[in-house]
Amino acid sequence: MNQPLLWFVAGETSGDARAAEVMRALREARPGIRFAGSGGPAMRALADGPFDEWTDRAAVLGLWDVLRHYGYFRGKFRESLRGIASARPSAVVLVDYPGFNLRLAKALRASGFSGKILYHISPQVWAWNRGRIPKMAKFLDLMLCVFPFEAPMYEASGLHTVFVGHPLLEALEGARTAGVREPSLVGLFPGSREREVKRLFPVMAAAATIIRQAAPGVRFEAAAASEPLARRMREMAPEIEVTTGSAHGLMQRASAGIVCSGTATLEAAFFGLPYCLVYKIAWLTFEIGRRLVDVDCLGIVNILNNYAVNPPPDPRIPARPAPHVVREFIQDAATPEAVAAETLRLLGDADARAALSAKLLEITSSLDARGASRRAAAAIIAAI
Repeated sequence: MNQPLLWFVAGETSGDARAAEVMRALREARPGIRFAGSGGPAMRALADGPFDEWTDRAAVLGLWDVLRHYGYFRGKFRESLRGIASARPSAVVLVDYPGFNLRLAKALRASGFSGKILYHISPQVWAWNRGRIPKMAKFLDLMLCVFPFEAPMYEASGLHTVFVGHPLLEALEGARTAGVREPSLVGLFPGSREREVKRLFPVMAAAATIIRQAAPGVRFEAAAASEPLARRMREMAPEIEVTTGSAHGLMQRASAGIVCSGTATLEAAFFGLPYCLVYKIAWLTFEIGRRLVDVDCLGIVNILNNYAVNPPPDPRIPARPAPHVVREFIQDAATPEAVAAETLRLLGDADARAALSAKLLEITSSLDARGASRRAAAAIIAAI
């Protein structure tokens, strides 16, 4: 009997890693299962059907970048539709990357695609457009969510949903160490994209200068996502030590951190690093986004805390705001002076650091990390 073919689509490095984890879990459960699609090198290593390695170009940031590369994405969209129509997979598994993947799911259903359309790592439409959830229920067969508060939202619209736990945290389990934090070390985490680093690392470096003036014994170490980014960061701030491949170790050695909004904030929380969140994006993207977003915070730790403290009576409405666990400095508020003041507060107050670390560990423990990929694989097998 022919084994099923699953067509995976991921558009970023993180999605490539999470998709590959599920693909490996699927192959453990069904050794003959076949994979095709588009994503990154981790997925390509597991694919035995047509595959497009595109994450290097697909991982854009913000509305302006998407508009600049519109022709490229339009071409890739059409290629995906043609490839799926030709391969006729049993299911298409869309991994995160909602701007592309939700449109692809809708187009597949409209084209008469007869296989299952499954979504792994639910898009955060609860933050920017809850009205899309009932529409998504019309063209998706299964939603795999990674945050516990998401499942009731999707289920309320009739979309079969399974909370599988957070696969990123599952992947971090093996990176835990038993080391002791260095009392005068501050970790800087400016993001994995060049544009993020360009906007945020100068702020972090300027904050470091202010902190050194107030506390001369403080040391700084920055984590770079790649050696080219490390070279760029060293040019921006020669006085700061920059390393690659050591972010998780740094999150466990530092006593405080300054972290770019995104995946790194969840990683830092998992390791209990007391930190503040910073973020800046293009002006146009920010102005559009702040008119659409229906949450009072950007960091997922703060959003999770909102739902823990003020769970909504109806899953179709958002949780009411709760006091922020992690302090956020967004756009114009992300000044060196403000970031330095918060970092100095954390460095100077051992009780505040201990309380924040404990709260971060409490919140991340609710995400049920262990076995997330196996649960996702089991749900996919059940669906097909």
